[in-house]
Order: sequence, then structure tokens, then C-alpha cells
Amino acid sequence: QVQLVESGGGLVQAGGSLRLSCAASGSIFSINAMGWYRQGPGKQRELVALISRSGSTNYGDSVKGRFTISRDNAKNTVYLEMNSLKPDDTAVYYCNAKRWIGAATYDYWGQGTQVTVSS
Repeated sequence: QVQLVESGGGLVQAGGSLRLSCAASGSIFSINAMGWYRQGPGKQRELVALISRSGSTNYGDSVKGRFTISRDNAKNTVYLEMNSLKPDDTAVYYCNAKRWIGAATYDYWGQGTQVTVSS
């Protein structure tokens, strides 16, 4: 099992910045990638950013150029630096860890942290 604990959400004005952190514990050796998804009011959960064990990254189209994902392997922690925030970025942000076994993907989720961007 993998446990994920997020921190860093809050309220910020449009144009501002926030940094989210996600610390992993448990069977971390089994994690192939970590990242963030978000779910806004009345919307489906969507990919924000992922980073693989090798360091390759993948971003959702709506955050490219504004958000940066990084990881500290020594601390088993992933960070999401969010800049130029917009009201549309308002959502619950969920940390995600992926474990790939053959063709199957196993997802682990954090409890979520609220990000609210005021106009």
C-alpha cells in the first residue's frame, strides 16, 4: 500500500502563486509515477501534471507554461508549483501515485487539498 499526504492548498488571488506538496509513504519502491489531478465544481477529475521515476513530465493542456511539477526522491515528495493562477484553477487537487504491473495501472490517491483562486 501507498499513503499520500498533501499540503499547501489555500486561497489566493488571480495572478498569484501556490505550491502544493505530496509526501508518499509505505510501499514507495513500487511507485512508477506521481502527480496531481484536480476536480473543479461540476467538472470531471482531470490531469494536472505527472512525473515519472526517471523524471519525465506530462502536463494537462490548461496548465502548461504556468505549473511545474518536481520531485525530491530523498524525501519521497512531489511538488506542484502553480503560477499565474486563474479562477478556473479553483478545484480540489488530489495527489496521485501510479503503479504499473504489466498492462495494468494501479492508482493511489491522497485526501485532496482545496485551492481557491479569487478574481
